[in-house]
Amino acid sequence: MNRTLVVLFILTFSFSCKNNENKKTADSVKNEYQEIIKNEYVLNKPTKNIKAVLVLFGGFPENAEDIKREFKILENAKNNDITVLYLNYNRKLWLEENELLKLSEQLQNIFKANKLPTDNIYIGGFSSGGTVALLISNFMTNENSNILPKGVFIADSPLDLAELYNTAKKNIERDFSNSTMEESKWLLQTLSKHFGNPNDNISKYEQYSVFTSKTNNIINIKNLKSTKIRLYTEPDTLWWKTNTMAEYDEMNAYHIKKLSESLNELGFKKVEYIPTTNKGYRANGERHPHSWSIIDRKDLINWMLNK
Repeated sequence: MNRTLVVLFILTFSFSCKNNENKKTADSVKNEYQEIIKNEYVLNKPTKNIKAVLVLFGGFPENAEDIKREFKILENAKNNDITVLYLNYNRKLWLEENELLKLSEQLQNIFKANKLPTDNIYIGGFSSGGTVALLISNFMTNENSNILPKGVFIADSPLDLAELYNTAKKNIERDFSNSTMEESKWLLQTLSKHFGNPNDNISKYEQYSVFTSKTNNIINIKNLKSTKIRLYTEPDTLWWKTNTMAEYDEMNAYHIKKLSESLNELGFKKVEYIPTTNKGYRANGERHPHSWSIIDRKDLINWMLNK
């Protein structure tokens, strides 16, 4: 090989290596994430090329760190350039009009302050957090907010406040366990105080519930007819019967399925009812069908990115 060819080979090889290094550098910048921690939320976002924003609400009384621990979606999100917004917003079984307005403004301020894109937003939550996700998504869609979710999802959420009242009453009569008794007494007292007895007058329950199965009322999510909706639940009747003595028609799973059927009958074309089996486990390994883990994380990301 003559000297000229040797020089050309070295220059070509060097240029190729440099291009590969530049590509690696660009890829590493693309995948770099930053975490922003505020009193109201925790935000994890890529420095650029955000493909979607995932907004998460925890169950009663989960905060941002609890959601992170129980729902390990962040690694999946990072691999797909998705921003994850964890809200410190909990202890809500329903939302008053002023609360809907305030939460909507809060979300808009978070998006604006952090320069988040609004073209591919998904909102979801576990337990009561799923209820909040549906209610705020319906409100913002109706208000034609600049935050319009393309999709909303829930994980085993209590959607029917009237049936929550009736189940709490049955639990107190059973007196099965201290923890179930305490929760049921609180629920009965809280719901009675705000809405009365649904068996005497169900109208107030219809005003605030996501779904009232007795009257097939869905007024609080009627604006989501064109929005993608996923309803996750794990109807493990044996577990619930053994641990709480609950019958199937007293479980969140029962009313979630009923809602799915009602929405399909009412012409909602983008509703998916997703029952799971033996996926419910807490982060500490405890078996519990009422858990974030019933959501398939990879499949959720694919759903968000239309893969």
